[in-house]
Amino acid sequence: MAFRLMFCCGKGLDRKEQGKKQATWRVFSLKELHSATNNFNYDNKLGEGGFGSVYWGQLWDGSQIAVKRLKVWSNKADMEFAVEVEILARVRHKNLLSLRGYCAEGQERLIVYDYMPNLSLLSHLHGQHSAECQLDWNRRMNIAIGSAEGIVYLHHRATPHIIHRDIKASNVLLDSEFQAQVADFGFAKLIPDGATHVTTRVKGTLGYLAPEYAMLGKASESCDVYSFGILLLELASGKKPLEKLSSTVKRAITDWALPVACEGKFSELVDPRLNGKYVEEELKRVVLIALICAQSRPEKRPTMLEVVELLKGESKEKFDALENDELFKSPHPADYNDGSRVDDGSDFISEEKEPIRELKEPEGDPGK
Repeated sequence: MAFRLMFCCGKGLDRKEQGKKQATWRVFSLKELHSATNNFNYDNKLGEGGFGSVYWGQLWDGSQIAVKRLKVWSNKADMEFAVEVEILARVRHKNLLSLRGYCAEGQERLIVYDYMPNLSLLSHLHGQHSAECQLDWNRRMNIAIGSAEGIVYLHHRATPHIIHRDIKASNVLLDSEFQAQVADFGFAKLIPDGATHVTTRVKGTLGYLAPEYAMLGKASESCDVYSFGILLLELASGKKPLEKLSSTVKRAITDWALPVACEGKFSELVDPRLNGKYVEEELKRVVLIALICAQSRPEKRPTMLEVVELLKGESKEKFDALENDELFKSPHPADYNDGSRVDDGSDFISEEKEPIRELKEPEGDPGK
């Protein structure tokens, strides 16, 4: 199988990081996972999407796991499984979801992870936990910095470098202490040394896709920076990346946030569920970083290393330069985002699409 061959290349794991957290993944039997999940009982289901379903399980030693059961119906689906297992076997970082193991028996393809008790960022912003407001401002800042540091590892520490290609709220999981762990590497791409980008078919979720990737298929680290900018705005505001204006039209979060930020009205951008309990300076910092990340020109976006530095407030000089950027002087909202108004439909591109000139929402499953 393809994934068995790919593991032979796993020597590329960054040795410094490998020393910090040794790989502990293993091959599970289908019988073992059936037992752990009570035969993939519906009551154990944590979520479902275009990729398949995720189930809670408990191993014989009492440890809790999450089992992703993929829908295998083609060589492409099998390859997506192989890619995710390969990437997860390579990467080890406190802000990246760890691989516990996998199972490939017959037509079954299953990936096993540590169970994250607080589920995903999506569940707290827009899902089952959204009304509880467990994400105070301090937790949101920690999630922003933690997820950014996980992406820094992918872009700058892993060998070869890795583009995630699907940074979004549902792929940021939260452990028992609400520490962020970036997950789901099924769309990830390895970047050869010296390459600035790879041209590929488009996969991902509308609202998070960088325009050069959505329209031309050019995937680079900068595309992840764009997606992370959208995620930051979502984290600060509690709004979705695409907001319904009518039954057929949506507006990008950036087209709402940029004019407000340019007027300095940052308090209008914060999630009302925080009830005014936030740090004004940090909110301003998060919003400006988000907007500079999510601008349409990739050459103007910062690297994730710079994003982490800015989020931590480590350089007043660099933040002052950011605050005085031309983007915040004379905004042109209509030209700012690639998809400010798009036809309503499914947000998730579950199948690879040819690069497109006009970004529209394709048919697919939004649940990933």
